[in-house]
Amino acid sequence: MKNLPHNSATPILKSDSLVFPSRVNTLGDDEQLPEILFITSYPPRECGIATYSQDLMKALNNQYVSSFSLTVCALENEHERHLYADEEVKYTLNTSDPASFRTIAETINNDDNIKVVVIQHEFGLFQDNESFNAFLLEIEKPLVVVFHTVLPRPDVEFQKKVQHILDRADSIIVMTKNSEAILKEDYTVASEKISVIPHGTHLVPHTDKNALKAKYGVKGRKVLSTFGLLSSGKSIETTLDALPNIINKSPDVLFLIIGKTHPGVVLHEGESYRDSLQQKIKELKLENHVQFVNKYLPLNELLDYLQLTDIYLFTSKDPNQAVSGTFSYAMSCGCAIVSTPIPHAKEMLADGSGLTFDFGNSKQLAEAVNLLIYDIGLRKNMILNGLHKIMHTAWENSAVAHAVLFQKVSGGKIELHYRNPKLNLDHIKKMTTEFGMFQFSKLNRPDPNSGYTLDDNARALIALCQDYKLTRDIEDLKYINIYLNFISYCIDDDGKFKNYVDVDKNFTPQNNSVNLEDSSGRAIWALGYLVSLAPMLPSNFTKKAEALFRKAMLQTEKMHSTRAMAFIIKGLYYFNRQVKDLDNQIYIKIFADRLVQMYKHESSINWKWFESYLTYANSVLPEALLCAYAVTNKEEYKEIARESFDFLLDNTFSDNSIKVISNKSWHIKGQDKHSYGEQPIDVAYTILALRKFHDIFKDEEYLNKMEIAFNWFLGNNHLKQIIYNPCTGGCFDGLEENNVNLNQGAESTLSYLMARLTIARYFGNANTIYFRKKLKATKLLLLKS
Repeated sequence: MKNLPHNSATPILKSDSLVFPSRVNTLGDDEQLPEILFITSYPPRECGIATYSQDLMKALNNQYVSSFSLTVCALENEHERHLYADEEVKYTLNTSDPASFRTIAETINNDDNIKVVVIQHEFGLFQDNESFNAFLLEIEKPLVVVFHTVLPRPDVEFQKKVQHILDRADSIIVMTKNSEAILKEDYTVASEKISVIPHGTHLVPHTDKNALKAKYGVKGRKVLSTFGLLSSGKSIETTLDALPNIINKSPDVLFLIIGKTHPGVVLHEGESYRDSLQQKIKELKLENHVQFVNKYLPLNELLDYLQLTDIYLFTSKDPNQAVSGTFSYAMSCGCAIVSTPIPHAKEMLADGSGLTFDFGNSKQLAEAVNLLIYDIGLRKNMILNGLHKIMHTAWENSAVAHAVLFQKVSGGKIELHYRNPKLNLDHIKKMTTEFGMFQFSKLNRPDPNSGYTLDDNARALIALCQDYKLTRDIEDLKYINIYLNFISYCIDDDGKFKNYVDVDKNFTPQNNSVNLEDSSGRAIWALGYLVSLAPMLPSNFTKKAEALFRKAMLQTEKMHSTRAMAFIIKGLYYFNRQVKDLDNQIYIKIFADRLVQMYKHESSINWKWFESYLTYANSVLPEALLCAYAVTNKEEYKEIARESFDFLLDNTFSDNSIKVISNKSWHIKGQDKHSYGEQPIDVAYTILALRKFHDIFKDEEYLNKMEIAFNWFLGNNHLKQIIYNPCTGGCFDGLEENNVNLNQGAESTLSYLMARLTIARYFGNANTIYFRKKLKATKLLLLKS
C-alpha cells in the first residue's frame, strides 16, 4: 500500500508514481496561475536537497504573489517512502520503477498549466540512469536542471551520461563559479545556458552570542561546531584529533557535533561511525569538550546554535564537493570559518573571509583555530567580510534569481508580481530610546556613538504617524510621543532648529558648521503631517505639534535652500488640511513662487529642472509644487510640477526598473550620470511623489512606476538583491555597484517604511493584482472594440 499525503484525494493514475488532483492557486475564479513543477526529494525525507527545495519554494512564495503555482513531484525509491503533509506535493516518482518515470512524463505533458519543470539533480537520486535519460527526452516542457554536484575531469563513459542531461536541459543552474567553469571546460556547455545561483542562506537577526550561549547551557565556553547529517565523509575525527592541541591553549573550548546520522548510512551501516567517534572521544579524554546534538534540528534552533558558535569547522574529505549548504548557513550566521579546501570554500573564503587547511590535516586545523581564538580582531574582520560576501545568497535573493530565470525559460508565460512584506517595526523600535532614534547601526545593532539627529526623528514621526493611520496600533502612540518630544528638544525659543545631538543629549559642534535649513524643513513637514491627523491622534499631541509648527514658521522666510522650501510647502499643505489659515496659503505661494523662478531660470528644452544638477531628494521639488497647486489651484504650479517630474522620471526609470541619481557624483547638466550609488531615501521620496501625482492626475502610469520603484527594495535593481531585510525589519543603507551596504541605519529603514505604508493599498497582494489585471483586460477590450 502506497503512503498517501493525508490531505489528498484518491490518486488519479494507478502506478508506482502517484498523481494527485492539482491544488490550484488562482487570481480569481477564471484565471489559473502558471505552474512550476519541482522534481526533487522533499521533506519529511531527511536529505539536504529536500530541505533546499523546501526553503527555495518557501522563499519564492514569500517573495512573489499571484505569479505562479509551485508544486512538487517527490522522489522516492524502494527504500524511501513517506507521508507528505505539505500540500505542494502533487505527485510522487518512484525512481526504482521505470514505469513510474513514463507515467509522470505523460502526466506532465498532458497538463497545459505546467509551464516549467525543474529537476534538482544529484547522482544518488537517479540511480536508474537509463530510465532517467528516457524520462528527460519524454518531457516536452521547458526544463531547468539544478546540478548540486559537478564532477571535474570525467572519463568518457561518465561524460556521456552527464552530457545527455546537459544537452536536454533548456537551462542549467549551478551554485558556484567553479562548477560553471567545469561545465564549460570539461563538458560542452555554452555560457548562456548556465546560471550561477548560490546555495540559499537564511537571514538571521544576529542575536547576541552570550545570550544564546546562556539559553543553550554553554555559557562561558568558546564554541566550535559542525553540523549536518552525520557520515564518514564529514571526517569529524579530523577535529577530534586537533582538539587536544586546541584545549591545551584554551581549556574552555567546547566542540558541538550537530545533527543525526544520515538515514542512508543508518540503513547500511547503523551507527558505527558515531560509535567510532565516541570511542575516540574517550581515548583522547575529550568528554568535557565534545557534545553531540543528536537530532534533526528545526530551523530556528539550528540557526541559534550557529549564531552562538565562535568558530565553525567544515572538515569534509571530498575534494570534489561542489557546494555545502551547512557551510553557507554557518557563514550567514556570523561564524568565523575554518574549512577544508573544497571548491566552494576556496571561492567563498578568499579575501580574508575565512581560513582553509589541507584535507585530514589536524595539525593545520588546530593552528587555524588557535589563531582565531586569540586574534579577536582577525576573527571579527573575518566575520564581517564573510557576511558581506554571503549576503547575496540570502533565500530572498535566490528566489529573485530563480524567478527571473523561470520567467525567461517559460517564454514570458510567467508574469512576476512582488509580494509586499509584512509591516515590521522591530528595527525602528530597537533603534529608539526613550529620548529618540539613533542615527546609525552596525549591521542591525544600534550604534549609540552615532547619536541622534532631528532629520531622522522627523522622518520617524512621519512614518509612525503613517503606521498609526493605517493600523491604529496603540503602541505607535508611545513612539510618536518620543519623536515629537525630540523635535521639541531641538527647537530654540526663536524657532531655530538644531540637528545633531550626541548620546548624552548634548548638541554637537556640527550644528555650527552645517547648513540646517533642510533639517528645519523636514521637521516642519513632520509637524504639519501630525497636525493633519488631528481627528485620530490625542489632542495633546496635535496641540503641541501645532505650537511647534507655528514657532518654526517664524524663521522660514529667510530660507532659500531648494529642498528646505519644498519640505516647508509639504508641511504647510498637510497643516492646512486641518487648520485653515490664510497665512498658510501666503507662505505656500511665497515658497512655490521661489521654486517657479528657479525653474524658469535653469530650465531649457533638454533640461526641465530647478537647478543645474540633480542631487538628492529630487522628487520632493515637483511634489511640493503639486501640493502648492492643490491648495491654491494655480495652474502654473501644476504645469511645472508635471513637466519637471516627468523629466526626473525620464532620468531615473527604464521600462521595468528605477535607478535614482547616484550619491557618488550628482548628475550635472550637460554631463553623463554616474551609474552606481543608490540610497533608499531617494527611492522612497520618488514613491511618495508618485502617489501624489497619481492622486491629482489619475494617470495609471504613475501607479505602475510606484510599483516598479517599490520593488527596488525587494530585488528589482541592478544587483537583483533585496535592500529591505524582512528578518530584522531594517533596510540596508545603500546599493553600490557590486554589493549592498549591510548596515541598517535610521534613514534607510524609515525611508523603506514610509514607502511601504504609501503603497499599502495599491499593489503587492492578490486582491490588488487581480483588480489591476481585470482593469487592464477591460481597457484592452474597449480599445479593440
